[in-house]
Amino acid sequence: MIDDLRAETLDLDRIVAGLPEGCWRAATPAVGWTVAHQIAHLAWTDRSALLAVTDRTAFAALVERALAAPDRFVDEGAESGAALPPADLLDTWRTGREALERVLRDAPSGTRFPWYGPPMSAASMATGRLMETWAHGQDVADALGSTRVPGDRLRHVARIGIRARDFAFAVRGLDAPADAFRVELTAPSGEIWTYGPEDAAQRVTGPALDFCLLVTQRAHRTDLAVRAEGADADRWLDIAQAFAGPPGAGRAPKGAPGEEAGR
Repeated sequence: MIDDLRAETLDLDRIVAGLPEGCWRAATPAVGWTVAHQIAHLAWTDRSALLAVTDRTAFAALVERALAAPDRFVDEGAESGAALPPADLLDTWRTGREALERVLRDAPSGTRFPWYGPPMSAASMATGRLMETWAHGQDVADALGSTRVPGDRLRHVARIGIRARDFAFAVRGLDAPADAFRVELTAPSGEIWTYGPEDAAQRVTGPALDFCLLVTQRAHRTDLAVRAEGADADRWLDIAQAFAGPPGAGRAPKGAPGEEAGR
């Protein structure tokens, strides 16, 4: 898992390393966020995760700040880092993520660490960091016109999206479906990833890449080849999110005005 996290961060690093300064100011689909904001957010969240693992008192102070200003907490962290010279921001991101990788590798098996939601194991924290790195990396790639080659590391993003099914309903004040869904995704390698009972009435199928874009709210459902069978599965695809926090604005369909991305 941590090897996959490292590979994901290196893929994004290759996109932004050596960028001219002007490209760091390029707008991304997340309204008000530039490429620099995206990398600064990843650096900030890596630092938060590092504190959660190494200094619970300091992390508790971060949680208090988040509760005091929930609407600005994430943006302020991104804005602070985005104000740095690009070389300094890149160094900050690299240093922080490498430190986090080391402590996650050394974490005793079974240890759980505090987080903004439920406590997390080292593997869960690494999975969450990979999901965020991939999603914000998509924003960066979209802003720069870069093409990323999807790989089977996407299984981690897909798994989070599936496990977060009930949360997506709950955060909108909706009752989660009582029955398990069947999800069948075609991996970039061509392998079929399956989740849930084979005979489930509610089913979701499609390319794993498209499903991951959907649950991270990096593309609108109508622009993706993800299909639902059953009313509950269909409703889920309208509201799916792999990230904690309030519902994101998502993206408008291609060509529609006011396109936004969840952060």
